[in-house]
Amino acid sequence: MQQTHRTSAFARYAWAVLAWNVAVVLWGAVVRATGAGAGCGNHWPRCNGQVIPPSPSVQTLIEFTHRLMTGADGFMVLALVVLAWRLHPPRSPVRTGAGLSAFFLVTEALVGAALVKLDLVADNRSASRVWWMALHLVNTFMLLGSLTLAAWWASGWPRVRLRGQSAAAWLMFAAVAATLAVAVTGAITALGDTLYPKAAVGLGEAAAATFLERLRVVHPLVAIATALYVVLAGLVVRRLRPGPMTARLSRRLVALFAAQVLVGAFNVMLLAPVWMQLVHLFIADVVWITLVCTTAAALAEPEPGGWAEVPAAAAPAGVVSA
Repeated sequence: MQQTHRTSAFARYAWAVLAWNVAVVLWGAVVRATGAGAGCGNHWPRCNGQVIPPSPSVQTLIEFTHRLMTGADGFMVLALVVLAWRLHPPRSPVRTGAGLSAFFLVTEALVGAALVKLDLVADNRSASRVWWMALHLVNTFMLLGSLTLAAWWASGWPRVRLRGQSAAAWLMFAAVAATLAVAVTGAITALGDTLYPKAAVGLGEAAAATFLERLRVVHPLVAIATALYVVLAGLVVRRLRPGPMTARLSRRLVALFAAQVLVGAFNVMLLAPVWMQLVHLFIADVVWITLVCTTAAALAEPEPGGWAEVPAAAAPAGVVSA
């Protein structure tokens, strides 16, 4: 699995594209939390009918910055696809990851455009906005997951093999589905915190609250249940698929889930300030990326002679480092 200089550089670029997308996601949360989603009016891709809006307001600057970041992301992902095709052979999983990244980036842009054109931004409190927000979150996580796999495989790790994985596959895919459910309820809860800010800590008003406010109770319960499941799944998978990397990633995943629950509790106590929402979302993104890496490691195609480690130089810094 030794890499050439060019493929090693490509792997580093792939991780950088993933990091940039996390930054785009976080800035998108700033757009939602500040109510700046209507900063460019009902116009897309132009902003208030202009390519570059003159004398923009603060909200316009926030929204326009997000669009610029997304536009730059398009060129970065396009370069990722071109380089994947040039540096990796046909049927390479790197090509698959890069291709899926491009697909989900296009659908991400389309969902974002729909939110703007349908006026599902700012103070809109309709049920349609909730469904579109859920779709937006799932697509965002699919994009981050695809970019993670592209970078993971570009770093020299073997492709995923589903045949014959039985219990390990079911355990990991259930963890993926449960984590998506946590993320969806979290995104909708964050929308509720923006539209219905709390004046004090307390859940006694939940019975008379709106759906978005009642979800403040549901989301922590789903998060705690998922964290407990991930702990158990990690223990089982480490026995089914023994190996240093799988063990290291599963332990890190448990620690990240614990940190996420703790930060979520502080988020509730502090009445969900924007900066804490961003910290909460950042950890959620890291949890998801680590879960994708853990799943890929646990379900990796075995090499002749057993489950092998990849040279340390190929390992992604900050995700799988000890």
